[in-house]
Amino acid sequence: MPLRGLTCAVAASLLLPLPAGAEVKQASPDGFVLEHRFAITASPAVAWEVLVHPERYWPDDHTWSGRATNLSLAPEAGGCFCERWAQGSAEHGRVIMAMPGKLLRFRGALGPFQDMAVTGVMTVALAPSESGTEAVVTYRVNGTAAQRLGDMAPAVDSVVRQQFAGFAALASRPPE
Repeated sequence: MPLRGLTCAVAASLLLPLPAGAEVKQASPDGFVLEHRFAITASPAVAWEVLVHPERYWPDDHTWSGRATNLSLAPEAGGCFCERWAQGSAEHGRVIMAMPGKLLRFRGALGPFQDMAVTGVMTVALAPSESGTEAVVTYRVNGTAAQRLGDMAPAVDSVVRQQFAGFAALASRPPE
């Protein structure tokens, strides 16, 4: 997610109260925890195949290059969640656990957090449900209290919701 998008979202969120249904589980000056749950009308195996292709669902305006098609993800320990384009490249995260159809976890300080030298861990857990799959997305970010990370949590929550709502919608589409 580029600095311009998150900076505007953070500024706007600081002017508004935290929405009633927000999924900010914990927020303090030195970090926050976000959680989102998505019902997907497909099996965990189908959801996994969509999850590991962020170039298909990630919003363009939350990339450094402005094009989600420049994203790739290698779904194995040590694999890169990367973005490559003619003028540069960026590592958004490094996969630290991959269990196909069940769990994807990567370490990455997304977007402007990269420059802040904070630690972020994103986990996407997939579990069978009556309607197909329940996806639980958790993002934990920690840094120093001087960074006032908790103030950024509502804006980051909104961005994470947008990113993974796209995943859930695409995974729920009937096969073509």
